[in-house]
Amino acid sequence: MRSAHNSHTTTLFASWELFSTELWAAFSANHDESNGSTHTVRAAFDTRDNRLKQGDPPMDSINLPDDVNHHRRHFFGTAALAIAAAQLALTGSANAQSAVTPQPGEKKPAALTATKPGANTSFGALKQIDAGLLNVGYAEAGPADGPAVLLLHGWPYDIHCYVDVASLLAQAGYRVIVPYLRGYGTTRFLSDATLRSGQPTAVAADIIALMDALKIEKAVVGGCDWGARTANIMAVLWPERCKAMVSVSGYLIGTQQAGKMPLPPKAELQWWYQFYFATERGREGYEKYRRDFSKLIWQIASPKWVFDDATFDRSAASFENPDHVAIVIHNYRWRLGLAEGEARYADLDKRLAELPVIAVPTITLEGDANGAPHPDPASYAKKFSGKYQHRLITGGIGHNLPQEAPQAFAEAIVEAASYT
Repeated sequence: MRSAHNSHTTTLFASWELFSTELWAAFSANHDESNGSTHTVRAAFDTRDNRLKQGDPPMDSINLPDDVNHHRRHFFGTAALAIAAAQLALTGSANAQSAVTPQPGEKKPAALTATKPGANTSFGALKQIDAGLLNVGYAEAGPADGPAVLLLHGWPYDIHCYVDVASLLAQAGYRVIVPYLRGYGTTRFLSDATLRSGQPTAVAADIIALMDALKIEKAVVGGCDWGARTANIMAVLWPERCKAMVSVSGYLIGTQQAGKMPLPPKAELQWWYQFYFATERGREGYEKYRRDFSKLIWQIASPKWVFDDATFDRSAASFENPDHVAIVIHNYRWRLGLAEGEARYADLDKRLAELPVIAVPTITLEGDANGAPHPDPASYAKKFSGKYQHRLITGGIGHNLPQEAPQAFAEAIVEAASYT
């Protein structure tokens, strides 16, 4: 696989180098000698060339300087079209090489079709299964013998984050499982005696138990928000169960110790709801106003996403789960060290406290308009030791990336699946 990849990269580089040389010649003939932006543009092309030469993942876009003379708009419009065409050719060639190798007994998936956000509104009939401490409600789409994909939602969202993504992947031949996490939708605890814990390790253990119940040995795991953190934890503690991972906002494993450390004021402000939940007033407020509270978080976290009431209502219904408030409050209090976790997960939490590197092949995603707290991609790039790529998804995409940009998320799942 590696030698084939290198050969493919060499071919792509040769094509790109020829194209960029010709484009640079055209630009040089049109540039204003008094404008220093020329050198910045040249550096952008050189950076792309060097990344391809070194076998690094290509950047999804080339950022031209803001001070480019507006009188040259016509040239850059033409150049942009040429760049887009070249990028399309590169992407098409890469996709042709990104064949997913099915596991024994699995069918080989087909190519993805195109879709727009909101094309789907429901999964159809949901399923229930006893798994570990829970009776889990989940949506399933695609052939039973297709390569398995697990898609994990966060707070305050639910399985509808993936209603379009699941459809895309199912049509391509993947077996897609989208579970309600503990405290959401139709998922219920099997025992009244079980602590209503939102401890991140407990949530990850729930998904491993679900895989066991569904007899899924290995799957591509994708997630956002709590779901991304859950996928990260699974990739560290149970890497043999994770074929590949797609994680929105990157490496999200945290510790209680880190949660006790003060942040600069602007950073603390972004976590206002966490401090609110640390109080009894916050718990009562969320209990009383959970729909209004959740809609406010949607608006803050995705400031450019225009969603209608019907879209919100479909997800908000899952917050009526009888354990929802307890799970959410415990999760955020646990992060600050204000709530105890379950002893059964203590040894696992000790391993996570070391903030281990993730070896599972991974693609991380970030929206260009994410209004929720999130780390800089440069801060976590070295936390992934396997095959890795980061993608910035543009177009006003916020925190709920799978629902706002389902095509980009589904494409990342397919690409990550091809890494093994």
